Amino acid sequence: FTFFYNLVLALGTGARRLHVSAAFSAKAKVAMSRFEPGSSINYEKMHENINIVRRRLNRPLTLSEKIVYGHLDDPAGQEIDRGRTYLRLRPDRVAMQDATAQMAMLQFISSGLPKVAVPSTIHCDHLIEAQIGGVQDLQKAKEVNQEVYNFLATAAAKYGVGFWKPGSGIIHQIILENYAYPGVMLIGTDSHTPNGGGLGAICIGVGGADAVDVMAGIPWELKCPKVIGVRLTGTLSGWTSPKDVILKVAGILTVKGGTGAIVEYHGPGVDSISCTGMATICNMGAEIGATTSVFPYNHRMRTYMEKTGRGEIASVADQFKDDLVPDKDCEYDQVIEINLSELKPHINGPFTPDLAHPVSEIGAIAKKSGWPLEVKVGLIGSCTNSSYEDMGRAASLAKQALDKGLKCKAQFTVTPGSEQIRATIERDGYAKILSDVGGIVLANACGPCIGQWDRRDVKKGEKNTIVTSFNRNFTARNDANPATHAFVTSPEIVTALALAGTLNFNPETDYLTAPNGEKFKLEPPTGEELPSRDFDPGQDTYQHPPAENSAVKVDVSPSSNRLQLLEPFDKWHGKDLEDMRILIKVKGKCTTDHISAAGPWLKFRGHLDNISNNLLIGAVNIENDAVNKVKNQLTGEYGGVPDVARHYKASGVNWVVVGDENYGEGSSREHAALEPRHLGGRAIIVKSFARIHETNLKKQGLLPLTFANPNDYDKIRPDDKISITGLKSFAPGKPLTAMIKHSDGSQESISLNHTFNETQIEWFKAGSALNRMKELQ
Repeated sequence: FTFFYNLVLALGTGARRLHVSAAFSAKAKVAMSRFEPGSSINYEKMHENINIVRRRLNRPLTLSEKIVYGHLDDPAGQEIDRGRTYLRLRPDRVAMQDATAQMAMLQFISSGLPKVAVPSTIHCDHLIEAQIGGVQDLQKAKEVNQEVYNFLATAAAKYGVGFWKPGSGIIHQIILENYAYPGVMLIGTDSHTPNGGGLGAICIGVGGADAVDVMAGIPWELKCPKVIGVRLTGTLSGWTSPKDVILKVAGILTVKGGTGAIVEYHGPGVDSISCTGMATICNMGAEIGATTSVFPYNHRMRTYMEKTGRGEIASVADQFKDDLVPDKDCEYDQVIEINLSELKPHINGPFTPDLAHPVSEIGAIAKKSGWPLEVKVGLIGSCTNSSYEDMGRAASLAKQALDKGLKCKAQFTVTPGSEQIRATIERDGYAKILSDVGGIVLANACGPCIGQWDRRDVKKGEKNTIVTSFNRNFTARNDANPATHAFVTSPEIVTALALAGTLNFNPETDYLTAPNGEKFKLEPPTGEELPSRDFDPGQDTYQHPPAENSAVKVDVSPSSNRLQLLEPFDKWHGKDLEDMRILIKVKGKCTTDHISAAGPWLKFRGHLDNISNNLLIGAVNIENDAVNKVKNQLTGEYGGVPDVARHYKASGVNWVVVGDENYGEGSSREHAALEPRHLGGRAIIVKSFARIHETNLKKQGLLPLTFANPNDYDKIRPDDKISITGLKSFAPGKPLTAMIKHSDGSQESISLNHTFNETQIEWFKAGSALNRMKELQ
């Protein structure tokens, strides 16, 4: 065996080339088993690309631009214009979580390619339901999901993909601990992939079809992002945490303010934030629609890499540091200033992650708004806040309460981010403190954050409040109860509110009462950034793909209700789309949770036909303010959205969906695009799209279109017929026309914009991006 990566200095030129393993661990023994010789980043090549682009643009570059343009397929010829042109990029690697990996691998199998072209991994974190506790829940998940885990493990082995078994941890924490490093470009089939920006990486959430492009070795397209600068000054202290930075930014930018942009943090305040704290901030950047978020390389990242077995990478990164920080006097499209010394603890919600409130005011706001004050459950952990530091700060508060004989008034759950975090907090006593104060330690998985929570303390429809350290709090997101008021905040504030049992508690000023009647105030939380005794890696849960895979067989039973091989979508017939019915005109917010619900539906993520039975069942129908109740225009009867869609498809009737602002915000799940295509949809017409969902729709051969005049949304009636014309001359930048036929015989036409480029138009004509890939083979 050789050491888990090789550092090569090119002789005679002073240029440095770094070859790194695809995975690293705190223990060299574990890292050895994950070594992938084909995984590399070439800092020299990135440096050359940056210089080529800098000479062409003749201006200083932001950090985002350096890393993105440093991965251009053709830096000398690529047209670069922020917010307008499409970039062709060469990402370094791909990561997929188990719910999205099913469809991604099914699509890769359909491509006919023998092996992935870039290092790729699958992470089993989404299919473990929180019920009793970590050990029992993990065992049950292995039994219930055996067929899916077997498919993913064998598909990974067959096609050269690393496989992280159930119990390994949450994909984004695993990436931070093993794969991310300054300057790397990684794409992941999960919207919170930007978590890796905490290590100076450009990590972007995508749909499975995008992942297939990269795994196939095809240049990956991304619209040249704008860059929003967030300048940090001052220093974090006391009750204020890194989470409060992004909670504040979300309140400023809203859920769509970052669309089409990378959020780049900079300024003297950066150095007061830990590496995992920076990851928290980048992670939740998905909630403002940002392409990704990133921090400049600094000593906090260096220390984290040293603690996770990547010290030599940090040494080389030091030598290329100028490429891993923004140029002096670089220009941002927008700048936000935040003084960390003045920033107060925040709590956002309910029902949307951008409704920001100072913790000191939430009690009064809740009373005025009629939100339940009693905190039923406090939940800490998730991919956003499950680091060693997070757990330590929460434990420091729990210890104070225990010393006074006080336990949590609310239910309290703890989700470690990875097996490494679980093992380390267990060794160092944090897990016991959190359990003693009333906490239940759940499996190293997503759990309640994504709706994998068998919650039984309240009935569905019962109004109640929960507080979490998660990232997303859309209606019914965590527990499938639309009456649950979910608030997002830091782990330390969650812990304090769980101890108090009420939203009407400000830990900076208010007192708790011990069982003996003593009044006491919690001291501000403290916690070590990293363990002094290094990390305990825990159990080795990684499966490396075999060198010889000819004997590996991937089984998909034709009778399975969880897995289904894909059939190609039909090609465009070469004509305009005429007299399409409106399946549903959606009122208000429509996230990917509304379009393709998670929770109990996760078990069907590998079976397109079965999961299509959840199509738009959470969207509000503007005709009757009901969910999952639309009129079948062929029969005159009302039915569920997927049922009506299936009837239209069986009758040979194409249909469209009409929607509002930021349609498709939230998760990267491409099922929200696959399902309408599978059930006969042809176009989605809205006021505006979230980035990932718009791309996913294009990949599956649908037409994501926006009203040239947003007020035209009001012209469309649920019983209209719509024809989309101009497709024979479909071209970038050229609007299409919708002819609206009303039931009273009147007609009117409106203009529809699109963001298709030439390549994407070919996807539409071929029926999907995957069809087009096959045509080009």
